[in-house]
Amino acid sequence: MEIRIKAFKELSIDELYDLLQLRSEIFVVEQDCVYQDIDGKDQKALHIIGSKDGRIVAYTRCFNSGIFFEEASIGRVVVAKDQRKYGLGHEIMKASLKAIQDHFKTDSIKLSAQQYLVKFYESHGFKTIGEGYLEDGIPHIAMIRS
Repeated sequence: MEIRIKAFKELSIDELYDLLQLRSEIFVVEQDCVYQDIDGKDQKALHIIGSKDGRIVAYTRCFNSGIFFEEASIGRVVVAKDQRKYGLGHEIMKASLKAIQDHFKTDSIKLSAQQYLVKFYESHGFKTIGEGYLEDGIPHIAMIRS
Protein backbone atom coordinates (compact mmCIF):
# COMPACT_ATOMS: atom_id res chain seq x y z
CA MET A 1 0.00 0.00 0.00
CA GLU A 2 1.28 3.46 -0.91
CA ILE A 3 0.66 6.08 1.78
CA ARG A 4 0.39 9.79 1.09
CA ILE A 5 -0.03 12.58 3.66
CA LYS A 6 -1.78 15.73 2.51
CA ALA A 7 -3.30 18.90 3.84
CA PHE A 8 -6.84 19.60 2.59
CA LYS A 9 -5.68 22.13 -0.02
CA GLU A 10 -3.26 19.56 -1.45
CA LEU A 11 -6.01 17.02 -2.18
CA SER A 12 -7.05 16.68 -5.80
CA ILE A 13 -10.77 16.75 -6.56
CA ASP A 14 -10.59 13.04 -7.40
CA GLU A 15 -8.81 12.20 -4.12
CA LEU A 16 -11.38 14.16 -2.12
CA TYR A 17 -14.24 12.46 -3.94
CA ASP A 18 -12.70 9.00 -3.45
CA LEU A 19 -11.96 9.43 0.26
CA LEU A 20 -15.45 10.83 0.93
CA GLN A 21 -16.92 7.92 -1.03
CA LEU A 22 -14.93 5.40 1.07
CA ARG A 23 -15.98 7.07 4.32
CA SER A 24 -19.64 7.06 3.22
CA GLU A 25 -19.45 3.45 2.02
CA ILE A 26 -18.22 2.25 5.43
CA PHE A 27 -19.61 4.66 8.03
CA VAL A 28 -23.01 5.37 6.48
CA VAL A 29 -23.90 2.34 4.33
CA GLU A 30 -22.05 -0.62 5.93
CA GLN A 31 -22.61 0.55 9.51
CA ASP A 32 -26.13 1.76 8.72
CA CYS A 33 -25.50 5.06 10.49
CA VAL A 34 -26.98 8.33 9.36
CA TYR A 35 -24.65 11.10 10.51
CA GLN A 36 -23.02 14.27 9.20
CA ASP A 37 -19.70 13.04 7.81
CA ILE A 38 -18.90 16.32 6.07
CA ASP A 39 -18.55 18.31 9.28
CA GLY A 40 -16.45 21.32 8.29
CA LYS A 41 -13.30 19.87 9.88
CA ASP A 42 -11.67 18.26 6.84
CA GLN A 43 -10.12 21.63 6.00
CA LYS A 44 -8.23 21.57 9.34
CA ALA A 45 -7.13 17.93 9.03
CA LEU A 46 -4.03 16.17 7.85
CA HIS A 47 -5.27 13.41 5.52
CA ILE A 48 -3.48 10.05 5.61
CA ILE A 49 -4.37 8.17 2.43
CA GLY A 50 -3.51 4.55 1.65
CA SER A 51 -3.84 3.44 -1.97
CA LYS A 52 -3.43 0.21 -3.90
CA ASP A 53 -3.45 0.22 -7.69
CA GLY A 54 -4.69 3.82 -7.72
CA ARG A 55 -7.65 3.10 -5.42
CA ILE A 56 -7.98 4.57 -1.92
CA VAL A 57 -8.32 1.55 0.39
CA ALA A 58 -7.38 3.00 3.80
CA TYR A 59 -7.67 6.45 5.32
CA THR A 60 -7.54 8.52 8.50
CA ARG A 61 -7.72 12.20 9.25
CA CYS A 62 -5.49 13.67 11.95
CA PHE A 63 -5.78 16.91 13.90
CA ASN A 64 -3.45 19.04 15.92
CA SER A 65 -4.12 19.66 19.61
CA GLY A 66 -7.13 21.80 20.41
CA ILE A 67 -9.27 21.06 17.34
CA PHE A 68 -11.23 18.04 18.61
CA PHE A 69 -9.58 17.39 21.95
CA GLU A 70 -6.91 19.00 24.11
CA GLU A 71 -4.58 16.38 22.61
CA ALA A 72 -3.90 15.71 18.93
CA SER A 73 -6.42 13.28 17.49
CA ILE A 74 -7.07 10.65 14.85
CA GLY A 75 -10.48 10.02 13.36
CA ARG A 76 -12.39 8.56 10.43
CA VAL A 77 -10.15 5.47 10.53
CA VAL A 78 -11.36 3.35 7.65
CA VAL A 79 -10.28 0.39 5.52
CA ALA A 80 -12.25 -0.81 2.51
CA LYS A 81 -14.19 -3.96 3.37
CA ASP A 82 -12.48 -6.11 0.73
CA GLN A 83 -9.02 -5.06 2.03
CA ARG A 84 -9.37 -5.72 5.78
CA LYS A 85 -7.65 -9.09 5.75
CA TYR A 86 -4.31 -7.56 4.71
CA GLY A 87 -3.44 -5.61 7.88
CA LEU A 88 -3.92 -2.24 6.21
CA GLY A 89 -5.59 -0.83 9.33
CA HIS A 90 -2.33 -1.32 11.22
CA GLU A 91 -0.33 0.25 8.39
CA ILE A 92 -2.54 3.35 8.19
CA MET A 93 -2.48 3.73 11.99
CA LYS A 94 1.33 3.54 12.11
CA ALA A 95 1.52 6.15 9.34
CA SER A 96 -1.00 8.35 11.21
CA LEU A 97 0.95 8.17 14.48
CA LYS A 98 4.16 9.09 12.65
CA ALA A 99 2.42 11.94 10.79
CA ILE A 100 1.21 13.41 14.08
CA GLN A 101 4.73 13.21 15.50
CA ASP A 102 6.30 14.73 12.38
CA HIS A 103 3.74 17.46 11.69
CA PHE A 104 2.37 18.33 15.13
CA LYS A 105 5.42 17.42 17.28
CA THR A 106 3.44 15.51 19.92
CA ASP A 107 2.97 11.96 21.15
CA SER A 108 -0.19 12.75 23.12
CA ILE A 109 -3.12 11.53 20.99
CA LYS A 110 -6.78 10.96 21.81
CA LEU A 111 -9.46 9.24 19.78
CA SER A 112 -13.06 8.15 20.05
CA ALA A 113 -12.99 4.42 19.32
CA GLN A 114 -15.85 2.18 18.33
CA GLN A 115 -15.86 -0.23 21.25
CA TYR A 116 -15.43 -3.36 19.15
CA LEU A 117 -12.05 -1.94 18.01
CA VAL A 118 -10.53 -1.40 21.48
CA LYS A 119 -8.00 -4.25 21.10
CA PHE A 120 -6.92 -2.87 17.70
CA TYR A 121 -6.18 0.56 19.21
CA GLU A 122 -4.56 -1.00 22.30
CA SER A 123 -2.11 -2.72 19.95
CA HIS A 124 -1.00 0.81 18.93
CA GLY A 125 -0.44 1.97 22.52
CA PHE A 126 -3.85 3.50 23.29
CA LYS A 127 -5.61 2.99 26.64
CA THR A 128 -9.29 3.42 27.38
CA ILE A 129 -10.34 6.31 29.59
CA GLY A 130 -13.71 6.94 31.16
CA GLU A 131 -16.96 5.18 30.45
CA GLY A 132 -18.38 4.08 27.12
CA TYR A 133 -20.93 6.27 25.33
CA LEU A 134 -23.09 6.30 22.24
CA GLU A 135 -21.91 8.38 19.31
CA ASP A 136 -24.33 8.43 16.39
CA GLY A 137 -26.01 5.35 17.90
CA ILE A 138 -22.78 3.29 17.97
CA PRO A 139 -21.00 2.32 21.25
CA HIS A 140 -17.72 4.26 21.59
CA ILE A 141 -15.08 4.83 24.23
CA ALA A 142 -12.38 7.50 24.56
CA MET A 143 -8.81 6.26 24.24
CA ILE A 144 -5.52 8.06 24.78
CA ARG A 145 -1.87 7.46 23.91
CA SER A 146 0.95 9.47 25.41
